[in-house]
Amino acid sequence: MTESATPQPATTPTETPRRRAPGMSTEQRREMILQTALPLVAEYGSKVTTAQIARAAGIGEATVFRVFADKDELLRAVVKRAMDPTNVLQHLETIALEQPLADRLVEAAETLEAHLGRMGAVIGSLHSTGHPMQRSATPDALRSASTGREQSQAATLAAVAELFEPERDQLRLAPQKAAAVFLTFAFTRGRSPLTPDVTVNELVDLFLHGALT
Repeated sequence: MTESATPQPATTPTETPRRRAPGMSTEQRREMILQTALPLVAEYGSKVTTAQIARAAGIGEATVFRVFADKDELLRAVVKRAMDPTNVLQHLETIALEQPLADRLVEAAETLEAHLGRMGAVIGSLHSTGHPMQRSATPDALRSASTGREQSQAATLAAVAELFEPERDQLRLAPQKAAAVFLTFAFTRGRSPLTPDVTVNELVDLFLHGALT
């Protein structure tokens, strides 16, 4: 009688080990937390909790404290981010100079107002909820903030002046001066009780053509 062959176990293809997604660096995690925290701070001020921020970011609260020493450091970083003009300057630099000047200035004014709105919402919300922003700042930090503001204002002025360059020969003022006057108009619109209903288009039209028809 012939012996039956011993059954062999079925072979299965070797599984390729899954690659884990690369983890975030500390700087990337910090950026993600700040982006998540900024609108929450604008809404809740200093009453926002790190647990709220962590939930919104989809991370554990402990992760927040691996990036920031405490809640105060996080709030200071949020304020600094809200005041950071980097994105505004990048947007101003991408405004197409082939557009009519009026369109360029409308886009610039809307960009600046969005930035000022975010900054005002964060600082105003923190102030209204009792966060001692300036009182907790060191003299060195205040000097650094002042220097940063001056540099930001100079960079913004230069970026807006560039928008006037194609019409340099038609301007009554040099582009730098025209930009300075325009920024004065743009920064006060909507922040003065005397001009609540002036639209950005009306502002630009008035700036370019004056009050007379």
